[in-house]
Amino acid sequence: MEPRLSLSGSAVASKAIRQLGAASQAVFDSTSIPKPTQDMVLLRASQINGCGYCTDMHTKDLAHAGESPVRINLVAVWREATVFTDAERAALELAEEGTRIADAAGGVPDEVWERAAKHYEEEDLAALVCLISLINASNRLCVMTRQPGGSYQPAGGQG
Repeated sequence: MEPRLSLSGSAVASKAIRQLGAASQAVFDSTSIPKPTQDMVLLRASQINGCGYCTDMHTKDLAHAGESPVRINLVAVWREATVFTDAERAALELAEEGTRIADAAGGVPDEVWERAAKHYEEEDLAALVCLISLINASNRLCVMTRQPGGSYQPAGGQG
């Protein structure tokens, strides 16, 4: 697969991507949500959106951070898996509903929000909403421009 556009070669795309990265980092630095949960949320949205680049990145980041292959592989089918906590399930459900927002006329159902609110304080819910929004923007950039997955390397490691 050949990219349609070099995102790093475009001044406007590079600037926007840096800003998306800075916004994501601000959320990472400001929440008490465990990093594996954050990364699973990013992975799940990327899987739903069919983003090869981001799916590659987030699976490798989870593995590099020591997450088990079983849990990484089962993110795609978290509803049918026994390896996730109730809090992780609530975050993954919110990620799915927030990513598939156009599929439901009313957006994220109240019961989905209420399940997430049982496990996360208001600031952490805000962090989840921001992460889900930001990964969806990143996925769309990569999918529209056909950024391929497979070559991402986690910082300081091999993927």
